Amino acid sequence: MQMPDGLPTEIDLSRPSAARVYDYFLGGAHNFEIDRQLAEQIAAMTPHLPATMRSGREFLRRAVRALLDAGIDQFLDIGSGIPTVGNVHEVAQGANPKARVVYVDIDPVAVAHSRELLAGNELTTVIHADLREPERILAEARGLLDLDRPVGILLAGVVHFVPDADRPAEILATLRAAAAPGSYLVISHSTFEDQPQEMLDAQRLSARTDTEITLRSRAEIAGFFGDWTILEPGVVHMPLWRPDSPSDVDEHPERFGAFGGVARNDRPVAG
Repeated sequence: MQMPDGLPTEIDLSRPSAARVYDYFLGGAHNFEIDRQLAEQIAAMTPHLPATMRSGREFLRRAVRALLDAGIDQFLDIGSGIPTVGNVHEVAQGANPKARVVYVDIDPVAVAHSRELLAGNELTTVIHADLREPERILAEARGLLDLDRPVGILLAGVVHFVPDADRPAEILATLRAAAAPGSYLVISHSTFEDQPQEMLDAQRLSARTDTEITLRSRAEIAGFFGDWTILEPGVVHMPLWRPDSPSDVDEHPERFGAFGGVARNDRPVAG
């Protein structure tokens, strides 16, 4: 059976979804009234939040372009959310038509819309999986990606949905261990550092979705890169990571409430 709009019947419309709330803030159309209600409540507490969401997407696009410039032609985007304009495959394949992209998300709505959007694109695929299942993700991703070659692993705004009890550092270590030398890891992650109380209060509203946010420090976020080489300018507030123009950075880049960084696997190639 299918829902009237073609979505799977198992989707729970009684609870808001973090992916659909994110879609709403980005101006997307793949969200429901329950999501819009939570989004408006959050926005009332934090007027800058829509700009924060856009800043996160802009950081991801800049990072993908940096990886393309470094020769990366395959991407594993975990926690990809619902497709919106400027998604990873559009950026990557716009620069390199042969680039391969695997999207992974836990939300069935995000997966359903992704599959609809990507129908006919043989260089992309979508996996319905949880970041906390790294071995399964890697196994399925090998259907399209060659993990014996360098890959870009993208974790934009997703690791903060993994609580400490689920050992996110071990999950990240598993992903890093599977990546060939020359691979890159991109992370953006919400933080409590430099944040006003109203932002922290709004973050706590995430507990109303199935994916509560865990805010972490810059040091904790940097630790997720393990022993990979963190590229300049380091783990910084998202607008400060290689902005397209100095005018893109205002006087308070910390107001977006998240750090971003990119690291490279400089482990020697096995002989």
